[in-house]
Amino acid sequence: MVLFAKPTWETMAVGAVIALCGEAMRFWGVAYAGSLTRVTGSVGAPEVVVAGPYAYTRNPLYIGNIMMYTGVGIMANALAPWLVIVTFIYFAVQYSMIVSLEEEFLEKEFDDEYLQFKKVVPRFFPRLAPNRVPAQEHQKPNWAEAFHSERRTFQAILIMMVLLVAIWYWR
Repeated sequence: MVLFAKPTWETMAVGAVIALCGEAMRFWGVAYAGSLTRVTGSVGAPEVVVAGPYAYTRNPLYIGNIMMYTGVGIMANALAPWLVIVTFIYFAVQYSMIVSLEEEFLEKEFDDEYLQFKKVVPRFFPRLAPNRVPAQEHQKPNWAEAFHSERRTFQAILIMMVLLVAIWYWR
C-alpha cells in the first residue's frame, strides 16, 4: 500500500475520517469487553457483553477494524479502488469465519442468554436503536483499560497516517 500510495487531499480527508471512526468504534467496544479482546488462541468470555456498542451490533471490534483498514486504504489511494475493495472483502470473509467460531463457543457457554442476544442484535450491520436488557446495568466501560489495550493500535494508526501525510507532502 505504501509502495503504490498516491494520496490526495480528498483521499486523505475521507480516509482519515473513516479510519478514526473505526478506531473510535474499537475503543468503545474494548472499553466494554475489556482486555479479553486481545487474547489470541482459544475463545473465552466471563459473560455475554450486551452494553455499549454491543447493544447495537455483536461485533463492534471487527467493524472497527474493517473501517480502519478501509480508511487507511482510501487515504493511501494505492491501486484505487482495487486495493480497498480487495482489503474490504478479505477482512469481511476472514471475520465472518472467526465470528462463526466465536458464536459456536458463546452458544455452548451461555446457551439461551447468548441465543436471545443473537436473535435481537445483528452480527455486523448495527441496529438503529440499542437493545435494552437488565444485564447492561452492571456492564460499565473501563476507559483506562481500553486506552492501555489500544495503545498499539493508536500507535499503528498514527505511524500510518504520518507516513501517508509525508508521502502526500513530498509528491
